[in-house]
Amino acid sequence: MPLRSIPVTLFALTLALATAATAHARLPRDFFGIAPQTPLELADTKRMRHGGLEVIRVPVNWGAIQSSPDSPYDWSGLDSTMALAARSRLSVLPFISGAPRWLVGREIRMPVSNARQRRTWMAFVRAAAERYGSRGDFWREHSPTSGDFVPRRPVKAWQIWNEPNFFYFAKPVSPGRYARLLKAADRALARGDRRADVVIGGLFGDPGQRPPRAMDATDFLQRLYAVRGIKRAFDGIALHPYAANAGVLRRLTEQLRQVALRNRDRRAGLYVTEMGWGSQRNPQQVSFEVGRREQARELRRSYVYLIRNRGRLNLKQVHWFSWKDARYCDFCDSVGLFREGPRFKPKPAWHALVAVARGRLR
Repeated sequence: MPLRSIPVTLFALTLALATAATAHARLPRDFFGIAPQTPLELADTKRMRHGGLEVIRVPVNWGAIQSSPDSPYDWSGLDSTMALAARSRLSVLPFISGAPRWLVGREIRMPVSNARQRRTWMAFVRAAAERYGSRGDFWREHSPTSGDFVPRRPVKAWQIWNEPNFFYFAKPVSPGRYARLLKAADRALARGDRRADVVIGGLFGDPGQRPPRAMDATDFLQRLYAVRGIKRAFDGIALHPYAANAGVLRRLTEQLRQVALRNRDRRAGLYVTEMGWGSQRNPQQVSFEVGRREQARELRRSYVYLIRNRGRLNLKQVHWFSWKDARYCDFCDSVGLFREGPRFKPKPAWHALVAVARGRLR
């Protein structure tokens, strides 16, 4: 390399590092998230926090919490998760997905078909907010004087349903029915915790199927915006941009943001509540199973794009799916940052995420 080119190269490198540092410094609190698919213990949450993660996306299983129409809410399982996260200084983004069979028959049917279903849905959502929100009973029960102290980490945002544009989680796939669910949840949360934000269920970017089984995220969101008064019912939109590579993830993200802008909803925050690639190399079966090194590469490329464009996208959180491998779907068995099992066997993707989040490996 000619000597005269060295100052230019060093200047460009310094500028790039400074730009990256500035973008990282402006990230909102609770930006780096994880969507685990396996039960968590203290060793998990401590490692998450040390690695730079700040928030856990947690499912709220209504059917498990209320097993019959007359039974009281059993919050014990969710209480344990909330306490575990808070004690490791992690926040929680809960997503309420699935309704009890005694109410709707099948869990993937949204409880909006009649007044009873809507009323029962609103009562549950309100009760959850009253327990875990800014003035929640859970935090009072675990105050410094309670003998079982849990640091305050009240839930600030609730995600309503999961992938409502995909038949695996919603049947029928209907923006109209989802709008009714969302409006009811917004009213219930306003009564349970006025400070809470409402985030729409993470939309599967390109499910690869067409109505009535699925809709592309952009089509679903556009039809949702067409519902009168819907913009007042949520604060954030959410995307699951599963894709063959980071370039496709970028396209899906940009397209969804453009739908919000076309509908004059610039203030809507964007949440990426699931993204990931598998460490197995099996693209014929699952296009985002790309291999161990490639998993780390796509993770880095995706975060670089998302962090650099955070302000323009109004991006609030990004959650990697998932923490450890699990054998319950074709993709789930290799998408983790760690291999399956009680011990922590990290993949290159974990090292990549820790570097991006500026955490510590141990």
